[in-house]
Amino acid sequence: MSVGTTLLALLEPGPRHGYDLKRAYDEQFGQDRPLAYGQVYATLSRLLKNGLVEVAGVEAGDGPERKRYTITDAGVTDVERWLATPENPEPYLQNTLYTKVVLALLSGRSATTVLDTQRAKHLEVMRELTRRKRDGDLATQLICDHALFHLEADLRWLELTAARLDDLASEVRA
Repeated sequence: MSVGTTLLALLEPGPRHGYDLKRAYDEQFGQDRPLAYGQVYATLSRLLKNGLVEVAGVEAGDGPERKRYTITDAGVTDVERWLATPENPEPYLQNTLYTKVVLALLSGRSATTVLDTQRAKHLEVMRELTRRKRDGDLATQLICDHALFHLEADLRWLELTAARLDDLASEVRA
């Protein structure tokens, strides 16, 4: 996800301080990975330099001056372009788990253990996401569903690979 474009879109309703942008980002998108303040201000600096935001005002406070940023017409165009561009589906053709399975087979270790360990981890994460989904608002439910569907696909792959381990072992050792 583009942090810069996301911050731009969060500025569309009206001017905000960096602190407000960080809080809005974290509430909507940063449950597991909140933005660092430094990243927010570095991104705003870059957006300012590129003409996508401008300073709408400066307020004095107890600490440093607080700048309010607003999106420019060029920033709105950037957000519109980003929203209209589809994301590339991730084919996952270079997968660490697949690599571990093959290397376990090549080294004579148990690929079944690798798959079982991974399955257990997936199920643990799925239980946590299901809890979050049950206790969450609609936005949390939707993002948890997205993650759960991906994990379910991974589990199907784990089962398929486990069923084909003997054939895979024959191929990679040949």
